[in-house]
Amino acid sequence: MGVLQGVRIVEIAGIGPAPFCGMLLADMGAEVILVERSTIKPGDPLDLGDKTIVNRGKRSLALDLKDPRAIDAVLRLMDGADGLIEGMRPGVMERLGLGPAQCFARNPQLVYGRMTGWGQNGPLALAAGHDINYIALSGALWYSGQPGELPMAPPTLVGDLGGGALYLAMGMLAGILHARSGGTGQVVDAAIVDGSANLMNLILSLHAGGLQPMERGRGMLDGSHWYNSYICADGQYISLGALEPQFYALLLDKLALQGDAEFQRQYDGATWAELRGRLAGIFASQPRAHWVALLEGTDACFAPVLTPRQAASHPHMAARGTYMESDGLFQAMPAPRFSGDACNLPGRVPKRGQHSAEVLRQAGLSAAEIGQLVAAG
Repeated sequence: MGVLQGVRIVEIAGIGPAPFCGMLLADMGAEVILVERSTIKPGDPLDLGDKTIVNRGKRSLALDLKDPRAIDAVLRLMDGADGLIEGMRPGVMERLGLGPAQCFARNPQLVYGRMTGWGQNGPLALAAGHDINYIALSGALWYSGQPGELPMAPPTLVGDLGGGALYLAMGMLAGILHARSGGTGQVVDAAIVDGSANLMNLILSLHAGGLQPMERGRGMLDGSHWYNSYICADGQYISLGALEPQFYALLLDKLALQGDAEFQRQYDGATWAELRGRLAGIFASQPRAHWVALLEGTDACFAPVLTPRQAASHPHMAARGTYMESDGLFQAMPAPRFSGDACNLPGRVPKRGQHSAEVLRQAGLSAAEIGQLVAAG
């Protein structure tokens, strides 16, 4: 049932971080009602239908939000909801008649979650953009590469999901706790530029301590030989993260480098470029399996760089059941895990409009009213 059993969220369908936030809440047991378009938008490459893993565990209500009767139906859903999630550009929900003012009039305790890239205000608020643009402007893309290389972070993870969906989920839960403890509802302005900038505070702490300068490739997390990735003889990759002296000493011991004077000055940045080259030669001399056998499971802070499919079959990940396949969809299990939740299997991906009639009945619409909506498309 999940730790969020009894929490009801209405999600206005969108792409990227807003539906991912809804998935996180549904994975933890919240009832998430997904309000989708009644028809598929022709030629939309991002409309994945029943392959949309981020819709798992939700109930789908298909409505044409250009019809005032559909807007009235959504507003009636507000009466029993704890929160609403939307990922439209600023002003769109207001023009539809589903803005905060209209929703709060129905339910003053509602937490209204707004997911955008640039935020609800500011010179760029109305401009289009995507993950890479938001983290570029926030500073979060800066360290993702070496000097002379193009910055490129893992797609969607830093901005859309890390700086967006996770911050919106946290904001929604904090707002719901506040409302349930006697406070009023409020708007949660979750901007990816804000969240991804906030994620930088750990690195900015290192910067303040002189360990991570603003120049790329000069800090301990992007310039050292002991915190880096390397290619092996078979073209596969491995990663090192031997940050602490005791872990670094073990790495040198495993690589038979403990007697090499150049490797003894771990934090001397002047040696890092040369030593990266030396380690690159060492790791390129053997296939990845050799280095896995030598280093994995030790305190040398090592891991192979795997594809998601490879990760699923790795003994550690398999033992934890981190990935699964359901209805032909390869997907990751819910996270985090709760000791009181014996079964944390995610729900299935709904078909468009699969739950329309039952959701509308629960919202108080009569059979005649539902019939009129169906007849009007």
